[in-house]
Amino acid sequence: MLSTPTQPSEHHDYDIQVLKSIGDIDATQWNSLLKIQPNPTPFMKHEYLLAMELSKSATPQTGWTPRFITIRLEDTLIGACPLYLKMHSYGEFVFDWSWANAYEQHGLNYYPKALVGVPFTPVPGTRLLAKDEDTRALLAGVVQEWTKHEDLSSAHLLFGAEEDLKACVANAYSLRHTVQFHWQNSNYSDFADFLSGLNQEKRKKIKQERAKVSKAGVGFISKVGTEINDTDWAFFYKCYERTYLEHGNAPYLTPEFFKQMQETMPHNWVLFIASKENGERIACSLVGISDKASVQVFESAGNSVEPQNLQIAYGRYWGALERVDCLHFEACYYQPIEWCIQNGVNRFEGGAQGEHKMARALLPVKTSSAHYLVHPSFASAVDNFLTREEQGIENYMEDLERRTPLKTGI
Repeated sequence: MLSTPTQPSEHHDYDIQVLKSIGDIDATQWNSLLKIQPNPTPFMKHEYLLAMELSKSATPQTGWTPRFITIRLEDTLIGACPLYLKMHSYGEFVFDWSWANAYEQHGLNYYPKALVGVPFTPVPGTRLLAKDEDTRALLAGVVQEWTKHEDLSSAHLLFGAEEDLKACVANAYSLRHTVQFHWQNSNYSDFADFLSGLNQEKRKKIKQERAKVSKAGVGFISKVGTEINDTDWAFFYKCYERTYLEHGNAPYLTPEFFKQMQETMPHNWVLFIASKENGERIACSLVGISDKASVQVFESAGNSVEPQNLQIAYGRYWGALERVDCLHFEACYYQPIEWCIQNGVNRFEGGAQGEHKMARALLPVKTSSAHYLVHPSFASAVDNFLTREEQGIENYMEDLERRTPLKTGI
């Protein structure tokens, strides 16, 4: 257990610590703090982050050295965030290889760097857990001060929510934007109702792609939570591993990680399994789902309406043992979207990158990260780069919006 190196005098009542494992933090306290955040996700749960460690997926041996910052006031956890010392930039989905190369060319070390985020999980959401905005800003500042004290090159908060970005900007971080593709449920009655909102070209394309899978004799079943048994999880990992190996890489996550998910977070997963007519299983996709959250919704006039149970699905992993035309689209988009419609799920997030997702009615959404570089000259250079990049992102978003798959006026 390490005390933070700098504790500003005006915050002398706070107990600020940097811990080596989330196992050193009480799970109930961490999850209770997560639950009150504006944009919680299941991937920030104590169980999920602990599984990264216990499964040896995110450890010093894989280039991820865990550190967890906590802020307590009178023994109450009021602020916390995951932080990793990174020896590379793999598994982040916000690419800074050019920054690392620039450091190397000037004889400086870019690694290790500090990363606030969830390993291998490009899902936007709250990263700085805090009881209020002042505590959130303090937490962003503690990350910054710890980065300097440890003589690191930089600190990076990835896929943060608006409240995180505001706290980071207050502490002189620079913002960077990328684009993801998310599907929104407009209270569709069924998949056909969803298709009716698309333009003719996209509607025809989706029907043709689904027909190819059906004509190949491939059908799907879905299993939720504890319905996913040991055999199902083993089959999923076989498919997941195969897909990584086919691309020349070992999978980021170990079998033990998914064993932990089965044991500690089963209700946050849906498995879609593809089988041939003879019953042989050939592919699957694993989708995360959030806990339902009761939130107050306001009409445009400012009058409150009844709280709604909002839920989000997250496309995460897929794999196949056989090649079938359009099977990927069916497993990773159409089956999850149809399941979301049937179960009243409000949004399906398709993961990092992938402009091809627009043809499947996942629309562009800007996601953001915050970056603090200690070296003043490099910080200035990165600021200039990000200013130019942001204009490119804005132009890209405008171009994507002109190519909407929705009917005009929908």
